[in-house]
Amino acid sequence: MESVAQSIEFSASATTVDAERTVRLPDGEAIPALGVGTWHMGERDDLRRHEVGAIRHALDLGVRLIDTAEMYGDGGAERVVGAALAGRRDDVFVVSKIYPHNASRGGTRAACERSLRRLGTDRIDLYLLHWRGAVPLEETVTAFEQLRREGKIRHWGVSNFDLDDMERLWAVPGGSACAVDQVCLSAAERGAEYALLPWLRDRRIPAMAYCPLGQGALAYDRTLESIGRGRGVSAAQVALAWLLAKPGVIAIPKAVERAHLEEVTSSSRLALSTAELATIDSRFPPPRRKVALAIN
Repeated sequence: MESVAQSIEFSASATTVDAERTVRLPDGEAIPALGVGTWHMGERDDLRRHEVGAIRHALDLGVRLIDTAEMYGDGGAERVVGAALAGRRDDVFVVSKIYPHNASRGGTRAACERSLRRLGTDRIDLYLLHWRGAVPLEETVTAFEQLRREGKIRHWGVSNFDLDDMERLWAVPGGSACAVDQVCLSAAERGAEYALLPWLRDRRIPAMAYCPLGQGALAYDRTLESIGRGRGVSAAQVALAWLLAKPGVIAIPKAVERAHLEEVTSSSRLALSTAELATIDSRFPPPRRKVALAIN
């Protein structure tokens, strides 16, 4: 993503994350409303040093939530995160995800142990089922709850679960312990807003938004650019501020360049006006009916 932020002068205070901007999990624990993702990290050995440095720079900017998955780089992203967190693990809320085909009772334990080794830690703060697969949810929930009792994970949740999936999960014994649903959500991809987000809010379950910049496309949107020019910020910052204005939503953009990291972290301090929010709604209308949840 070629960032408008490269032409903006950032002060130290402007680029750090707003530490007071948090979202509460169902048990009341407050976690950061803005983190960073690691999709496509850990895929090339020649980029490892750069990627580790990017995560460390994000931590220096105040980021305290990192999202990864065993799928990313076949475990490579978890290794990158583990290297970046060396000596700083206790400061960060770590999220990782398990493949659906690994999510049997025994398979969940084995996958979690592998992730823990790659991350270089003794616990994962939030462990997510990456998407719904063939393994019965009852089996996965039982395995998650056992890992939670043992302290290997602190919370568990799901990813890419639409409303019908969440209702099925809720009917499973222990399913109501789900802490988060991670979904594709952005100004350009608002399908989750019609039915899923209200359902989650009624149960105080946060939505964690991946691809919050539409895989980079929103950084070039003319409407968002126009709003940003009036504020001296970029279209990407406007897109993230729009998302963070929604109650119970956590955003996890991916960024590996310093300018991009400074751009996304400063978004947590940007508050859009009612008029600006209405302009974005006009450009990207909210859904008026149930549509399929996007999966990227």
